[in-house]
Amino acid sequence: MAGGTGSGKTTLTQALLAKCAGVSSVLYHDNYYKRQDELTFAEREKVNYDDLDAFDNDLFVDHLEALRSGIAVESPIYDFADHNRAAETTVVEPAPVIIVEGILIFAEPRICSLLDIKLFVDTDADVRLLRRIKRDVVDRGRTLESVEEQYLGTVKPMHELYVEPSKRNADLIIPEGGHNIVAMDMIMRRIQAGA
Repeated sequence: MAGGTGSGKTTLTQALLAKCAGVSSVLYHDNYYKRQDELTFAEREKVNYDDLDAFDNDLFVDHLEALRSGIAVESPIYDFADHNRAAETTVVEPAPVIIVEGILIFAEPRICSLLDIKLFVDTDADVRLLRRIKRDVVDRGRTLESVEEQYLGTVKPMHELYVEPSKRNADLIIPEGGHNIVAMDMIMRRIQAGA
């Protein structure tokens, strides 16, 4: 499940998890931002988190391959307030349905090649920006100025460089994510047919 920031990926992921209860797991690409203990908090604030190089894609690919082979993994947990990985990890169990979510997963060929069904959540840029502002200010305690600076400095340019072109790798483009009932029905039929 890919798509731009605030597109509705998480809403669709949660809807799919609910419909596939007991037979699904989820692996979030956002948890695989590189560890940056060597940087100060001020330096970590300046990192371009929307660049493909910000992720530990080697570990992500290893974990996805392990899950596909029936082996549980210790997924890192990313602390968005601290701009670094948390000390804790979370166990992701293998399952018949593994949902993989992230803005840049279709831009990384190694990840893309491991995905059976590639869904791209496509939402209007204005809606995505408003959702991003609300999430970062309300849920993550950031200032409006910091959100604006990051959006214009890295989020929008990286969306144009990576995310939008990666849409071509999708099998299905879903307008409005988890609120698209027709798309949800099609996805569930495909999953039930054994992908």
